[in-house]
Amino acid sequence: MFVYRWTRYSPSKVVKFGFHSGKTTLSESILLKSSYLSSRGTVDTGSTTTDFLPAERERGITIQSASIPVKWKDWTFNLIDTPGHADFGMEVESASRVVDGAVVLIDSVEGVEAQTKGVWRQLDRYGVPTRIMFLNKLDRPGASFGASLASLLSHRLHPHPMALLLPIASFDPRHYAIAEPGIHGLVDLVKWQVWKWDEEGTPSCHPLPRDDETFSDFGLFPPSHPIVPHLIPARTQLLENLSMFSEELMEELLGLPSSPTAYLNVDSSRILPHLRKATLKNEILPVLGGSAMKNIGTDLVMDYVGELLASPLDVPHDPQASNSPVRLLAWKVTWDKKRGWMTFVRVYSGKLTRHSVVFNSSRNQRERVSKLLLLYASEAEEVDELPFGSVGVILGLKYTRTGDTLVSTGSPPAARSVLREITPPAAVIAASIIPQSHSDLEPVQEALEALARTDPSVRVDMQEGQILVHGMGALHLEIVEGRLKDEWNARFEVGKRRVSYREGLGPGEPAPNSNVWQTDAGGKQIDISITFDIRSLEDGEIGDPNWDGNIVLDEKGRPFPSSDAMTGTAQGYIAQGISSALSNSPNSSLAISHLHIRLKEFLIPPGIAISMLTGATAIVMRNRIRDAGIGPLMEPFVRLKISVTEDSLGKVVKDLTEHGGEVLDLETGSAVSVDGAEEIGGYTEEGVYIPPLSLSPSGNSPESSGSLRLRRSVHALAPLSKMLDYSNRLRSMSGGHGVFEMVNAGFREVSVARKVEILKEIGRA
Repeated sequence: MFVYRWTRYSPSKVVKFGFHSGKTTLSESILLKSSYLSSRGTVDTGSTTTDFLPAERERGITIQSASIPVKWKDWTFNLIDTPGHADFGMEVESASRVVDGAVVLIDSVEGVEAQTKGVWRQLDRYGVPTRIMFLNKLDRPGASFGASLASLLSHRLHPHPMALLLPIASFDPRHYAIAEPGIHGLVDLVKWQVWKWDEEGTPSCHPLPRDDETFSDFGLFPPSHPIVPHLIPARTQLLENLSMFSEELMEELLGLPSSPTAYLNVDSSRILPHLRKATLKNEILPVLGGSAMKNIGTDLVMDYVGELLASPLDVPHDPQASNSPVRLLAWKVTWDKKRGWMTFVRVYSGKLTRHSVVFNSSRNQRERVSKLLLLYASEAEEVDELPFGSVGVILGLKYTRTGDTLVSTGSPPAARSVLREITPPAAVIAASIIPQSHSDLEPVQEALEALARTDPSVRVDMQEGQILVHGMGALHLEIVEGRLKDEWNARFEVGKRRVSYREGLGPGEPAPNSNVWQTDAGGKQIDISITFDIRSLEDGEIGDPNWDGNIVLDEKGRPFPSSDAMTGTAQGYIAQGISSALSNSPNSSLAISHLHIRLKEFLIPPGIAISMLTGATAIVMRNRIRDAGIGPLMEPFVRLKISVTEDSLGKVVKDLTEHGGEVLDLETGSAVSVDGAEEIGGYTEEGVYIPPLSLSPSGNSPESSGSLRLRRSVHALAPLSKMLDYSNRLRSMSGGHGVFEMVNAGFREVSVARKVEILKEIGRA
C-alpha cells in the first residue's frame, strides 16, 4: 500500500500505497515522472529507491515502509511505500495511523484478494478519510478493468466505486478481435481527454470532441474501434452518478439541453469540486488504472491524488497560529549504524525546530531534539524545522517508541493529551534464540531490546530460561534473525520454530488474601494490596489488541493504558505488572489471553516507592491465574486461498481436512470473510457504472475464460501450526502448479484432544 500526504499551497499531503500488486513499481514510476529519478529501478533487479534494505532487494519484497517527499505541479506529497506481505503488517499499521489518504493497488487479473481486505480494514480502523483504487497490471493476459471494478462491490470494499477512466487495450481494433493483451492508452472521463503511450513509453494527451458528429473525424480512433460507442455513455453515467451526491451538480445537469452530447460540454473545472467533496466524505471511491511497470496511468494517479485526496487542512486538526504548541506522533522508530536512533514523526500542530526540547506525554519524559531530517528513502536532508502537517525524522530521542505523543514542554496539561496509539498485530509464531556463548548473552538481549523498539510486532520473553522471539510469521522471523546479525552483530543460533499459543482463565477460585503481597522494605515487612475483578471474556466481547486480546480497565472502568505508556505513574507501574503476568502463565508458560481484568483498588503504605507496584501487581496476578488452574488453550488460525488445477483439487482438499483445516468455499470465496465468518452478499451494482468486459479483450476472451475454468480456488481456514511447511506440501500435490496466499485469522479455542497435543509439544504434559 502507498501513502501520501500532500500540500497544495499549504501543508504537504501524506499518501500511502498498499498491497503487493505493484506498489513499489508505481512508487518508482512516480519518482521518475516527478523528476526525482533520472532512470527508474525495478524490483527484479533490486535497484528500487524505496526498497533499499539488502533483504528487500534480495527477496524482491518490501519489508519496511519508506518515505519520500515528492513535488508534482502545485502539490507536495509525502509518499510512503508500505509492505504488502502480511508478516510486515506493523509497517502498514503505523503508516495507516498518520496518512491523510491512500492509494490502494489491486492486480487487475486477480481482483480483490484477502490481503486487500485486510489493508482496507486497517484504513477503516484508523479513519483514513480518502482513498483511491488503482487497478494495476492492465497489460497482463487475463486483466479486466470491468471485472476488477465489480470485485470491489462483491467483496464489499465500497458501495460506490466510480471509474474516472476507461482503458484502451490498443488503438488498433483488430487486437480486440484476437484478444491481444495490452494497455496503450487511457480515456480520462473527467477531463474528457485521451492519453496515448507510444512504443517508447512516451505519453501524449489529446482532447476529445465535444459533439457526437466530430467523433467520426477524430484521428486517434478508427470509427470501428470498440471503445467509441462507450465513450459518451461512460461520461454521461459518471456525471449522473456523481450528481446523486451533489444537489448543485444535479441542478446544473437538469438545466442542460436534452441532446445526447450535452454532458460532454461540462468542463472538468465544474466537475472536480463535486468529485473532491464526495471523495472527502467517502461517499465515492475513485477508481483509476494502468500499468505501473510501463508508467501508464502514473500521471493521472498523481493528478487525482492532488485533486481529490485530503490534505492536513481537510482533516480535523487543532487551530493553527504562529505560536501554536507543538504536537507530534512518533509513528516509527528505526536504528541506523551511522545516525543512531531515528524517530519518524507526523506534526499535528505547531512547528518543530531543531535543538528544541519536547515532552513525551506517553512516557512522562523530556526529550532533546538533536537534528531534523527529511528522508528520501535511504538518503537524508537536514532541515531547520518541520511545519504543521509534515512528516520527518528526529535524531537524538532516547525514550520514544512507536505510537508515543510528543508535545511542547510549556504546553498546558490540556494540550498534553495522548494521541491515539498504534496497535501492533498479535504475534503468532515463535523461535528460541540461543546465544553462542555466555559472553554473548548480554549483547543478544540488548540487540533484541533494540529490535523490539524498532518493530513493536516483535515480542521477546523468557520461558524456562529460554529466550523466545515471537513474530507475525515464518518470513518475519527470518528477517528478524537477519537483522539481529547484520545490524547488531549478535552471535546466536535459532531453535525450532513453534506457533505462539495462548491460554485462557481456568475455572478455579482465588485463595484467601491472594490480593496482598508481603515483602521487606528497609528491614521492615510491608503489605501491598491490589484487588482485581478477573473473568473470562464473554461471547461477543472483543479483546483490546494493545493487551493481546485481553480487556484491562482501571477503577473507573476506563481502558488501561498499555504497559509502555504513562511510565513513572502508579497506573504505569501497575500496567507493567499486569503485562508481565499475562506474558507467561504459571500453568503452561504460555501468554494469557481473553481475560476481562478490572482494577478495583490498590493500597500501598506511605513512604514506599510506587515502583514496587509493578512487582506486587505481577505476583498478585500470577497467584490468581495459578489458583484458577490451567484454562482453555487457543491457537492461531490462518485463512488460505489456494489456486490449483482441477486434477489437484481433490488432493488439496483431503490434505486440508487431514491437517485440521476447514474448507469454506470452492468457488469465488466472496461470501466468506478472513476470519471465516459468513458475510452478507456484495454491494449492489445499481447506480455504479461498470465498463463492458469487452473493453478488456484478453480478460474476456473464450481462451481466457476456458483456461480459468481449468483452475479452482479453495478458500479454507486451518491451524497455523499445520501450515508451516505448506509450500512444500502444495508443490508436491500440484506438481509445482499450485499457488496460495495466507492471512492471519485470529485465535481459536482448541478441543480437549488438541489441548493435550499442545501441552505435550511444549513439555507440560
